[in-house]
Amino acid sequence: MRLYPALLAFLLLDATACTAAPNPAEIVAHAPDSAWRTVAPKRLLLMTTADGRRIIIELASDFAPVHVANVVRLARTHAWEGGAIIRVQDNYVVQWRVRDEKAPPKGFIKTPPAEYDRPLAGIGFRPLDYPDSYAPQAGIAADWAVGSDGVRVCPAQCYGTVGVARDMPPDTGDGQELYVVNGEAPRQLDRNLAVVGRVLVWMELLGSLPRGTGSLGFYTDAHQDVPIKSMTLAADLPPAARPNIQTMRTQSPSFDAYLAARAARTDPFFVHAAHGVALCNVPIPSREVR
Repeated sequence: MRLYPALLAFLLLDATACTAAPNPAEIVAHAPDSAWRTVAPKRLLLMTTADGRRIIIELASDFAPVHVANVVRLARTHAWEGGAIIRVQDNYVVQWRVRDEKAPPKGFIKTPPAEYDRPLAGIGFRPLDYPDSYAPQAGIAADWAVGSDGVRVCPAQCYGTVGVARDMPPDTGDGQELYVVNGEAPRQLDRNLAVVGRVLVWMELLGSLPRGTGSLGFYTDAHQDVPIKSMTLAADLPPAARPNIQTMRTQSPSFDAYLAARAARTDPFFVHAAHGVALCNVPIPSREVR
């Protein structure tokens, strides 16, 4: 039987696809339920924009508990309602603020400590075993991307990381203005600002907002601001209204396979495997279960 070249090429490609190693997206898609952990409602912050879109943030209570407590207090006193996104700097950050920074709620800590890193002890650390330009070691702690010097760890300023905006030192920021990284990881910010969370759902909305034309990407006209309708802790919603968000367990075999695939892609598109990966190029997979 004669096989025409195009048909032969198709059959060979199909056979290769059947035996090729799975890519990272396929590993995540086929990960068993045991590979996932459900994020507790008390750690989920829901930001709703004026057009009704909801951004879901996981809070980093293990790394900046005082700043996180301030952010939660602001949410519970409705301080974000009427606030706005005021800055979108291309390939850097999106920044937003509360309605009135001169009227913090009762119990609010105006001068938090510099929660830029924390002791390594008590949180666990899994090194990636690849060189890092910003820390002696890079790895995962409490299912978060971190850098470490062997004594302390700090959350890495990766895409989707939510931090606290501040003025010049010794100011540490109080949580009334937050930012999210919307481009290549500005790791020079590691150990210089408090990290209070990471966006798990609808980061693409924040990343696609119009860029500000003022200095550092600030909007120059208040009409450009993107109004915030609300920011609510999921724990304060009725159980039926709470989103079910899961992140992959970094101690699971699925994450091991995912990490290996990110570091050395062997699926058919790639000619040469990298055999290395940057910390922020291993985003912890997350999913919303409906």
